[in-house]
Amino acid sequence: MSALIDLLHLREPVEALKAKSVPRHRSAFWYYLGGLALFFFCVQIVTGVLLLMYYRPTPEAAHQSVEMIVREVPFGSMIRSVHSWAANALIATVFLHMFSVFFMKTYRSPRAILWVTGIVLLLLMLGFGFTGYLLPWDSTAYFATRIGTEIPRTIPILGDTIASWLRGSKEVTGATLTRLFGLHVAILPLIALGFASVHIAITALLGSGTPRTAEIKGETRFLPDYLFGESILWLIGLAVLLAVAVLFPWNLGPAYDLTKPSEPPAGVHPEWYFMFLYQSLKYVPEWSAVLIYTIVLLFWTAVPWLDRNARRGKRSPVFTWIGILAIAGIATLTTLAYFSVAQEQADARTEQTSVPDTTAPH
Repeated sequence: MSALIDLLHLREPVEALKAKSVPRHRSAFWYYLGGLALFFFCVQIVTGVLLLMYYRPTPEAAHQSVEMIVREVPFGSMIRSVHSWAANALIATVFLHMFSVFFMKTYRSPRAILWVTGIVLLLLMLGFGFTGYLLPWDSTAYFATRIGTEIPRTIPILGDTIASWLRGSKEVTGATLTRLFGLHVAILPLIALGFASVHIAITALLGSGTPRTAEIKGETRFLPDYLFGESILWLIGLAVLLAVAVLFPWNLGPAYDLTKPSEPPAGVHPEWYFMFLYQSLKYVPEWSAVLIYTIVLLFWTAVPWLDRNARRGKRSPVFTWIGILAIAGIATLTTLAYFSVAQEQADARTEQTSVPDTTAPH
């Protein structure tokens, strides 16, 4: 092993890792979320490559190829379920990681750029979720994508151009599937790998940030102690993913036929991480929702420069409350969205049962 390290000129990086340490304090557990997110991202890459060997990105073959993966390919159903569940786990972990950094105020200088790259990575993970949703080409995914690609039209000047670029035409067609597939498997992964590399490099260079008020109880060597603990968490994450994939296989709805247009099913909705946005559109016009969330995103990105108290090493209760309100707002809108969807589905079932059967003999 020593000869291999010397051959690959890794002696200095390995020594640097041995010298690296992680501070121990009451909130140190949250440090593991960054590594856990990286693990789920790696799971996405591996399972995505395996699925790519059988998937065919055309409206005629997409749903059929996914059915073949689930029914005929050895362990295909599990791999598809792990890929889908890991996507949700990845986005949830990135959200938790972001808020843990926010509340610990470790976005302060010199880690402001680290915070910005993290925001970009969160947006990329959401982009993965959006572009991957249509790929099975079932009815729910089709209509959810049609709703999602319609929203950019409300953006002034560039709205129609963005929507047309995403769809490849005026409506959601095979061109839309091809474009989202290209984004999902080529463009977004390249960008994500670049930003993830920068994010990891900055973390390694600057070390782990600590809250100003934290009581440091010593340090943990990164190699092997901290990495050993991280590895245990990865194994737990993998075990949970496999268990969930076996017990709750990811659903595949009926294929959508472009030659036979139909109405969207009752209660069609996006994935949970977009539900607060979806619910917002019921209260305000689409253009104002786009404007509001754009302003919120810009504000959130600029937090390291706006929070002057954190920059000076002081408490910043105002920004703590901003974080609490952000979580409360997202949770409330998401909950209301699910209640609304459940009500729509219940109303649709009631309407179906109340319609008399005119085909029955009299």
